[in-house]
Amino acid sequence: MVVSCSSRRSVFRRIASQSYAEWPAYDSTPLYDRSSLAGLKEDIWAVASIWFDHQAHHSVDEFVSHYPVAYFQFRPHDRYSGATEYEISNLFRVFLFKEIHGWTHETALVTCLTHHPELREQLGMETVPDQSTLWRSWHNRFTAELRETVEAAARTILIKAQDADVAVPREPERQLPFSGDEQEESDPDNQALLDEAESITDHISHVVFPAFSLNRGDGCEIHVNAYWDLQTDLGLREGLAANEGARSFVYESTRDRTPLGHAHRDQIRDLSIEQVREMYRKAVNRLLEEAAETGEFFRAGIVAIDITEADPFTGDRTGHEDEIIGTKEKTDEYAYQWATVQLVGNAVPIVLDARPVRKGEARKEIVEDLLNSAEELVHVDNVLMDREFDSQHILEMLSQRGLSYVVPKRMQTSEKAQAKRLLQRGQDRYETDRKLHLGKNEWHETTLIYRRKEDSKYDDHRQYSVFMSNRGSSFLTEYGYRWEIESGYRSIKRFMAATTSKHFGLRFFYFAFACLLYSIWRAVDLLVQVEVTGEYEHSPIVTADNTLTLLKKETGIG
Repeated sequence: MVVSCSSRRSVFRRIASQSYAEWPAYDSTPLYDRSSLAGLKEDIWAVASIWFDHQAHHSVDEFVSHYPVAYFQFRPHDRYSGATEYEISNLFRVFLFKEIHGWTHETALVTCLTHHPELREQLGMETVPDQSTLWRSWHNRFTAELRETVEAAARTILIKAQDADVAVPREPERQLPFSGDEQEESDPDNQALLDEAESITDHISHVVFPAFSLNRGDGCEIHVNAYWDLQTDLGLREGLAANEGARSFVYESTRDRTPLGHAHRDQIRDLSIEQVREMYRKAVNRLLEEAAETGEFFRAGIVAIDITEADPFTGDRTGHEDEIIGTKEKTDEYAYQWATVQLVGNAVPIVLDARPVRKGEARKEIVEDLLNSAEELVHVDNVLMDREFDSQHILEMLSQRGLSYVVPKRMQTSEKAQAKRLLQRGQDRYETDRKLHLGKNEWHETTLIYRRKEDSKYDDHRQYSVFMSNRGSSFLTEYGYRWEIESGYRSIKRFMAATTSKHFGLRFFYFAFACLLYSIWRAVDLLVQVEVTGEYEHSPIVTADNTLTLLKKETGIG
């Protein structure tokens, strides 16, 4: 099969059908216009991601030939003002072809175009430019920014093709497209680190934030990014609510127009919870795509699912009893609750999805919902949860999905009795198979693992913890990774804007946006580590404070 009108339509229909991901990029967000090189790179990324999935598209040369460039305004990036023999849009395609093949000299390009007239026509060239014309066009006619766009676009095309098992003319360098000069020092000083982090944070924000949009009509005077800048600023200031934050943002921001506090809240209230989740998942997917290009991130591994509570709610819950619910500790306190699924283990701890928890929702429904989201983004092998998810029906569902699990078990009479026997024997570990009743003569087979705690303050059965796993005790060591989600929650709450509003959607948006800022921090840290050391260590070298400072600069108040 070859590229056809039908195969091209198939690709662009898939892109157009994605919510909040309209193509081209300049149509999906006011961040870009038709002359934006950042928008062009985003467009090429979006098209290439889907293009090579089509069974008819198995050639990078054909992608370059068929990628539509007529919509893009190259004029601002053309240093030549007079009449020229070759259109800059066609030269863009030609140089993209050259970069994809890794030719360092124009001679190879001229030879190829001379011996393949059909290719020359596909690239939009009626004649073959001579070597000197090509050299002058690249060095004198193209701006430095346009040359960088060609290089970045070629790299994106090669990576997307290779990931789809399409043959590529050269091995792409899986390094960051926004790197500066190579660092000579293996242990960079703090300033070099921050400089790299600033560059990466700037790049990441331009990739991630366009995934968010508002239900606004045309002709709005305040740029949509001003709302995300304000929300970011609110998350960076402890205890700062929207009204007060908006007033200070007016004076501290470099923007000409910024939203008022009530307008900001009204715009967010108009977003449904599902809209927020969909935008969040798209933003995280973009974050994962950036991380994946380093070669140090693999979309497979362990996820942790958990529920966190907001600060206890002390006001009147009337009309909100299904949203402000009893805490997990079964006290007389009430709070908003949010569930998340997060990468843990050796992977960068990005929050893959978040959702609110309502009164009466089954834990199985919550787990299934979050797993569905996670498995669209990464390949999940193992699932870690705490004891409030020790339902036999949840465990059976995980096994049916082919997933491993480790879940602590609440100790009932039989487990307490067994723990007492182990204590009498002085036995630290014990493993036994157990069948859990599902109903209608159906059972779930699992393994109970007893583990004695070190330095326990108790002298009875409470010295032991009991875990359930469908992979035996060898998998138990991985449960230690679950603490990362608790550590993540503490950081997420640090990034969360303050509010006294009872609006459920607004509350959830604030939490989801804080999860995004946290995930940006951890992704930036990954990218910085790879850039300056060539590898990723789980302990961050870019701190949360560093990220707060850099994000402030992104909001225009640094």
